[in-house]
Amino acid sequence: MRGNSRDSDYCRAQGPVLVRREGALGRLTLNKPKALNALDHEMVRLLTDALDRFAADDAVQAVAIDGAGDRGLCAGGDVRYLVAHTGRDGAALLADEYRLDARIARYPKPYVALMDGAVMGGGVGVSAHGSVRVVTKRSVVAMPEVTIGYVPDVGGTWLLGHAPGETGVHTALTAARLGPTDAIACGFADFQVDDLPALLDALRDGAPAVTAAEDLAVDPGPSALHAAREWIDRCYSAADLAGIRDALAADPHPDARAAAEAIGRAAPLAATMTLRAVRDARGFSELEDALRVEYVLTRCAIRRPDFAEGVRAMLVDRDRAPAWSPARIEDVTRETEHAFLSLTREDDPPLTFM
Repeated sequence: MRGNSRDSDYCRAQGPVLVRREGALGRLTLNKPKALNALDHEMVRLLTDALDRFAADDAVQAVAIDGAGDRGLCAGGDVRYLVAHTGRDGAALLADEYRLDARIARYPKPYVALMDGAVMGGGVGVSAHGSVRVVTKRSVVAMPEVTIGYVPDVGGTWLLGHAPGETGVHTALTAARLGPTDAIACGFADFQVDDLPALLDALRDGAPAVTAAEDLAVDPGPSALHAAREWIDRCYSAADLAGIRDALAADPHPDARAAAEAIGRAAPLAATMTLRAVRDARGFSELEDALRVEYVLTRCAIRRPDFAEGVRAMLVDRDRAPAWSPARIEDVTRETEHAFLSLTREDDPPLTFM
């Protein structure tokens, strides 16, 4: 599809992903506002197809993604589906989602992510790997996977591992919610733009994406997370999860003690694997390396009781009282970790990248 192709060739005015061409802009809108635009397999496929078509359309100079409704871009992936589909179907969803994230990171045209409101889990995957990442004063960015017995994925370990100092490890292990200032400081976003309609108008008119965002950007102010680097970097440099928790608990700063309590609420095994994955991602040369490791970890995570229990406690019954197994950080042994990593299956689809 080249040049002045008809919008009806690939645009969609309804469904879980709205796809349209507006002047020089390709628009993608996640359209499940009642579910806070949580990503399911159909949405992943629709996004992938639309990106391929926009890339081939000479009339499209940039692509922008946002979320329907007033609550946010996307609250994450369809974890209820994964609880019910722990075999090949669940693995296929993960593989397709990670390929989409890699596609976004390598997209040949400016990819503008409007990270307004809640942006969590899978929402980070379809936004924070873009070339122009915009938060607003309402943005809340988080990777809260350890609270449901899961591990950060969608390239989250790559982003967290490359955050300044130990701020990424802190964010991952405490499921910290980052406002716009901290999201920019941690490398999840580039600009704060509160006038999104003006930004979209500029992109429709063909303005260069970076220039348009820069022209409308506001000063996000100082980052509280950056200001806390002294105790964060010191405490999170401990060798293992127990050491980090103990260092935080012993620190005089009240935020450090609150972080220790947050780690104490996380699933011990998931948090242990998360710490390793984020640290390992620092040494990878490209995003795809982190996605390959995440694909191993997430296939294992969805097949352990902790995941179903975490989803139950945090998202279904919402009693916020999960019964983790193992129950304590000290109970996670090498044998536990090896058993976790044995849960991949030969019939899982391979994760390959073009």
